[in-house]
Amino acid sequence: MAGFLLFVAAVLSIIGVTTDRGTFTEVSWILWGLGILLLVSGALRRRRRVSVDELRVGAAAGDPGALRALAMMSKIQGDFDEAERLLRMAVDNGDVESMWEMGRLVEHRDGLEESEPWFRMAAERGHFVAKRFFRPGNPLNRDGNNPL
Repeated sequence: MAGFLLFVAAVLSIIGVTTDRGTFTEVSWILWGLGILLLVSGALRRRRRVSVDELRVGAAAGDPGALRALAMMSKIQGDFDEAERLLRMAVDNGDVESMWEMGRLVEHRDGLEESEPWFRMAAERGHFVAKRFFRPGNPLNRDGNNPL
């Protein structure tokens, strides 16, 4: 349905512009909006929800995303030791986002200075926010002498 609405909107837009008829153009804008809304709502409905059991299966197979998701659930529940264990496994699999999350966990528990190696590891592998920590004047490079 969304594709049809967008097709009709395109046709009406072309007709409205080429014939200089404002009504066609106005209707086409309405159809463009409806078509885009239908596309977005359909995409949101198709998003797959993953169960905790599926995450555990993925984590057992070494999937870094599943490990990180379970770690975040453990962190929310206050089990920081389990969160750290799972994040370390994901980091060992090269997951950059887990490096960042490990830095956040260590920062929460031990302070910013202790988390620096984890944030550096993430930044060196391209994590956007971690890289910002090392720009001159930012938390891990206040004086500009601690570049990546």
